[in-house]
Amino acid sequence: MKNFAASVKQFLISEDGPTAVEYAVMMALIIVVCIGTITTIGTNADTKFGKVKDALT
Repeated sequence: MKNFAASVKQFLISEDGPTAVEYAVMMALIIVVCIGTITTIGTNADTKFGKVKDALT
């Protein structure tokens, strides 16, 4: 039991846990930005192709 308590204490003291959480937050933010950018580009492309289609007909 003492070994387990020492392991938990070492885990809480080490910076590996917070670092992993920070990387996960950064990755989530990057994914949100990428999805927003791709959505905007897709909407703009759809609008542009619609204008071209209307001009051709």
